[in-house]
Amino acid sequence: MSHTRRRATILTAAAASVVAGAALLPNWSAGASTTTEPEVDAKTKATFQRLADAVFTDRTNALVDRPGKKKGPLTDGFSGKVALSSGSARTEDSALGQLGDRKDRLAKYGEKYSSGDTSVTLERARVSGRKAVVTVTETTKLVYAKVRGDEPKTTGFQAHHKLTFRADKHGDWRLTDIRETDDGYLAVNQPVKPKVAAVATDDTMPSAPRAATTRPAPAKPKDFSASGYDYKAMAAYAEKYWSNYNPAYPNFNGHGAGGDCTNFVSQSLKAGGWKHVPGYVYDYTKWFGNADIQSDSFVGVNEWSWFALNSKRVTSLANVYQMDVGDVLQADFDKDGSKDHTMIVTYRSPQGVPYLTYHSTNTYRRSVASIIASYPNAAYYAYRT
Repeated sequence: MSHTRRRATILTAAAASVVAGAALLPNWSAGASTTTEPEVDAKTKATFQRLADAVFTDRTNALVDRPGKKKGPLTDGFSGKVALSSGSARTEDSALGQLGDRKDRLAKYGEKYSSGDTSVTLERARVSGRKAVVTVTETTKLVYAKVRGDEPKTTGFQAHHKLTFRADKHGDWRLTDIRETDDGYLAVNQPVKPKVAAVATDDTMPSAPRAATTRPAPAKPKDFSASGYDYKAMAAYAEKYWSNYNPAYPNFNGHGAGGDCTNFVSQSLKAGGWKHVPGYVYDYTKWFGNADIQSDSFVGVNEWSWFALNSKRVTSLANVYQMDVGDVLQADFDKDGSKDHTMIVTYRSPQGVPYLTYHSTNTYRRSVASIIASYPNAAYYAYRT
């Protein structure tokens, strides 16, 4: 069923925010042509922020289950001096359709969201002539509906965006482009396919078999005492630093494919008892990381897999739903043989659904079902730690 025109509910408070945003518009004469560059004062910047908030709130609302309530999007409340361009309006309409489809796929997996909250912080606005580039941070929280009854309370994430506004000869600003600036398009409400980088594969390295994504999965209970690792400490570390990074380690966001995801998982494993194997940084049989130096296997998606398998610190799981706390999931989004992203399980529901926490985009307790619903064509690799 098409969801192109399907929209989420406008909450009363959110609608009030749109009205307030309209009140902040700069006082240019309606329809008057100007030969000078339009001024972007504090009120105009505030309206840029409110429109950005409306865009990402609409995306969040598209995932929330509100039967019988089909009002228009918040962005429809913006017109005149600051609004979406016609092209951006079509893009957002398509995005909400994609997210509506994702909501339906999630429902088939037994997952729904009862409510959501999105807020946008304006970090910087750079203006050059009739072009304004605005960078914002989106913080979103979704509340899990009690479909099975054993879901955690919430999931959440932080994402970073760059928005481009352009002014016409009348001084009317239009939002013409939205770009995600995180290393992976991995936000719950992100409709765009994830970015992947071309990374050379090496058939001589240890290779993990793909994990199935079907339910129910064959039983594979985890022995939490056999290895001597503290899996609760791994989860506690990840959930402590999922959005506020540990200053004792470097932040690899913006430094290539995957960003900080594997570095973050390695830190979590180290917190639970994984010991350093010192040596040459490029040697995948070594593994170490601190504030000053990190092995490729500590920060690289594929290199971590090679080390983990070669060292026998992990074994491969046949199905993603077999994962438990402290286990690791990797994804190859375009199935080119090179893995693109690393996540760690920090919660498993009593009915057997693993929930993942990760960096790039910073995310807390997202279900494996949500990952699969968002990227149904990816290849997945599950590791028992």
